[in-house]
Amino acid sequence: MCGVCGVFQPRSQLRDLAPVLREMTATLRHRGPDHSGVWVAKGGEVGFGHTRLAIVDLSETGEQPMSSGDGRWTITYNGELYNCDYLRRSLHSVRWRGCSDTEVLVEHVARHGVPETLKRAKGMFAFACWDTRESELWLARDRFGEKPLYYGLCRDSLVFASELKALKAFPGFAPDINRNALCEYFRWTNVPSPMTIYEGVQKLPPAHFVRIGEVGTIPKPCPYWSAIDTARAQPNIQMGVDGVDGLAEALDLAVGAQMVADVPIGAFLSGGIDSSSLVASMQRLSSTPIRTFTVGFSEAGYDESPYAAEVAAALGTDHTEIVVSPEDAMRVIPELPTIYDEPFADSSQIPTYLVSKLAREHVTVALSGDGGDELFGGYDRYQQINRLERLRNFLPERSRRALGSVFQRLPVESWDRMGKGLPRFVVPPGLRHRTGYRMHKVGGLLAADRGLDLYASLMSVENQGDSLVLGAESDQFGFVGIPDVPQWDFPAFERAMLIDTLTYLPGDLLTKVDRASMAVSLKSEFHF
Repeated sequence: MCGVCGVFQPRSQLRDLAPVLREMTATLRHRGPDHSGVWVAKGGEVGFGHTRLAIVDLSETGEQPMSSGDGRWTITYNGELYNCDYLRRSLHSVRWRGCSDTEVLVEHVARHGVPETLKRAKGMFAFACWDTRESELWLARDRFGEKPLYYGLCRDSLVFASELKALKAFPGFAPDINRNALCEYFRWTNVPSPMTIYEGVQKLPPAHFVRIGEVGTIPKPCPYWSAIDTARAQPNIQMGVDGVDGLAEALDLAVGAQMVADVPIGAFLSGGIDSSSLVASMQRLSSTPIRTFTVGFSEAGYDESPYAAEVAAALGTDHTEIVVSPEDAMRVIPELPTIYDEPFADSSQIPTYLVSKLAREHVTVALSGDGGDELFGGYDRYQQINRLERLRNFLPERSRRALGSVFQRLPVESWDRMGKGLPRFVVPPGLRHRTGYRMHKVGGLLAADRGLDLYASLMSVENQGDSLVLGAESDQFGFVGIPDVPQWDFPAFERAMLIDTLTYLPGDLLTKVDRASMAVSLKSEFHF
């Protein structure tokens, strides 16, 4: 919905930042086609760029970068505050210039500081703000990582942006490829936070901020919220009719807060439980038919559009559908490197882009059901991990490890040859070319030491990525960027959901939807 970028340079090497920022900002035009702006501090040591996709307060009073009324703070912000009205009411005596949530955010920072504002803010966002009095740069990202923020050092300057392409526009930006990050890409099909494909460039992790007072050193990011602590503190869930009613009320409340817009709004509808529940809530809250959008496929085995059409008819939405052919998908492939900036291999990235493109022809905001599976246990693998842990508990540890080692010792090619002769009920014909992969996967599951390693083995695509990348030195097996034991004292089912919320959701799903929708200047929101 917006693009942000900026530069923090040493005073000893001051250059005119305005032309540099305009070049960086131009690369983010797709994220904000309605307005672009550049701001440089009086001392010249820091500057911000911004491109705007106007959603609320379409007037000039919502344009950025924006300074607080007292002049101390300046912000460049991408996102939306769902509790904007609450925060606005809490700021007594502020003389408001407009109605944007940007103004609410910067005035809240001016009154309470960044850490306290982050604790109170509910929404999706990534922002940078400059404290003139303390000469400090603050970077922050929302709790689930819906909105991206990259940062790193280049020629003694700190640069940051919503997308890597903006960093590449900074003069002299030519980092080496991060070979260890490439290993992780082969393992997870995305480059996990805080890594990026470039050496010396990081993703700010979700629910973290970083406070930078000197350009030469970047402090370790600080967490301001913990999904683990929040999950541990949750009371017992209501069951039965009361639980269903409570969930419906909570969903309506969350969806209603995300339907606030001064532009047309719609939703992606796949026909699954998550998006169908979301659209049902939207339709309950709307006095007119909600615009819904679906991508169908010419291959019947992959086509879910009939389910979406049934849901749309039952709810009375204004439904639009396109059918994608293999040729349509092929035409998108050359655009993918420009859209994602670093290796990314989610299998639905092409249809997500196409449905975003379809929706943008009719609306400016589209809600999606991403996050529902992670929060409500919708993936089959959550049941699988439960069964795997029970099976492992039946086997003595030494026997389990030995059996796993045997499975992995035999080369994949040998397993594949053996699979061709196995009965159909053991290896279905359609999977015989993957017998070796599946047996190595089973071996890894048997040999895994603990709950985190077990789920990592189940989720990973390639556990020996270092052997595929020349010069890589990665010996890491488990998940990147999440706390280790003993904090994971959850049952297997809940632990898997929480791990996905911290890794797969921000690293894959939210990245996919943000880049695909922003490539066509569509604001897409994750809701659960």
